[in-house]
Amino acid sequence: MLPLAVDVSAWRCILVGDGRAALARLDMLDAAGARDLTVFAPGCSMAMREKAGPRLVERLPTDAEVIAARLLFMAGLSHADSERLAALGREHRVLVNAEDIPPLCDAYALAMVRRGNLVIGVSTEGRSPAVARVLRQWLQSRFGAEWEQRLEDAAALRDSLRARGAPPAAITAATAELLEPWLVEAHASREG
Repeated sequence: MLPLAVDVSAWRCILVGDGRAALARLDMLDAAGARDLTVFAPGCSMAMREKAGPRLVERLPTDAEVIAARLLFMAGLSHADSERLAALGREHRVLVNAEDIPPLCDAYALAMVRRGNLVIGVSTEGRSPAVARVLRQWLQSRFGAEWEQRLEDAAALRDSLRARGAPPAAITAATAELLEPWLVEAHASREG
């Protein structure tokens, strides 16, 4: 596996399904900035209706709709529907993620801690979502909301140093020096 961060803001994405896992995938796609997103959910729940809003289509996607996508997420579908849609997507080079069915996945969703543009992810390649969840919770307790601003401070330092012509090694060293007190503080406060 190769973990990548993918900018989905300009990708056509579809989410098919309903239930807790589908709602979590919708939250993940929204947090990642997916703007061209359609949610297909036949006979969907009120929670999905509310969360998906005008992006909701209350049926399974057509073959053409799957083929036109770049990324297909599925959750809460029958195995037969998941297999059919995954095969169609793969045939047309659409990246496929089928919740809790690793053999149907080309891409796995990481368990993520998001602090603004700082994203920390954990993957078990579908082998143990529970391990990924526990590690995500552990990371959340160590990287609080303050890390959103800390990333911005580090980015500003980088921009300033680059503008002055600093080499990459100097930028890395200065960033490590900036982060050191925060990492020591985070370790001490979480362990104490």
